[in-house]
Amino acid sequence: MTTETRWLIYPDGDRQECDSLLRVDQLVDMNGFPLPMPPPSPRIIAYRVYKVRRVEERGQLDVLQYLELVPASELASMMGGRWN
Repeated sequence: MTTETRWLIYPDGDRQECDSLLRVDQLVDMNGFPLPMPPPSPRIIAYRVYKVRRVEERGQLDVLQYLELVPASELASMMGGRWN
């Protein structure tokens, strides 16, 4: 039997276990929850999944989901200039 654990890997190297399986280029909040499009505000902390890697050893599958920080200017451009 294989157990699967999903991890968020932050830019600074920290790891956090998460429940969801993310896809590359998906925008998520600090806790790994998908963000709606367009984002609610450019003033939130948002990450983009840039790589997903699977590592399997002796009945354990780790899904590593690597994140990069999305700048506020990019979030604002996704909103089409509709923010205060």
